[in-house]
Amino acid sequence: MTTPTHRKPHLFRYLLIGFFTVAPLWVTWLVFDFLFGLLAGAGAPFIRALARLLRPLSDTLAAWLLNADVQYALAALFTLVLLYLIGLLASFVIGKKLIATVEYWVGRLPLVQTIYGATKRFLQTVSKPPVQGQRVVLISFPSPDMKAVGLITKIMKDADSGQELAVVYVPTSPNPTSGYIEILPLADVVMTDWTMEEAMSFVMTGGTNAPDSVRFNNPPRVPREAPSQ
Repeated sequence: MTTPTHRKPHLFRYLLIGFFTVAPLWVTWLVFDFLFGLLAGAGAPFIRALARLLRPLSDTLAAWLLNADVQYALAALFTLVLLYLIGLLASFVIGKKLIATVEYWVGRLPLVQTIYGATKRFLQTVSKPPVQGQRVVLISFPSPDMKAVGLITKIMKDADSGQELAVVYVPTSPNPTSGYIEILPLADVVMTDWTMEEAMSFVMTGGTNAPDSVRFNNPPRVPREAPSQ
């Protein structure tokens, strides 16, 4: 007579299958919800102003514009169109002169100039690679045996030894707008061949969307031979 086999409960197994099925969609939703939230927040005042202008002409249309869902979608779309038009204008000479004029007046406001100038320098730094090596690197963080993906934002020098130091921004997952700033010797930074798009995709997806290979350590340094007498 055969003994009955004891089946393990399937509840935990199916919960795991359901989680791993939904997790990519959930992370995608979080990223897009964050981005669309920023876009909608920027465009919402303009949509509300448009609704106030249209109220004397059509109360129904004004009420439709003030609907939360409609306002969210239209505000995000408005911001995207506005960014496109600003980018288009900035590509022409007249647009560059207009932006330079705005930056001039912004530069005359002490607190505003500090925030605007720092933000602009950061974005300009991230948009182009540093003088030495690639932008995307690996650093030993938070322990010597672990690596974190970072972005070199500046190359400095030690005031005493003259050693080159790298300022590295380490973004956190899944929101790369928050992170840490580390200063470490440039020789300890592991250069990668990843693009900015690959690095951001890696961070926002928790490492699931990554290239197949990466250099984990720098090649061993070959000691220099002493000059012969």
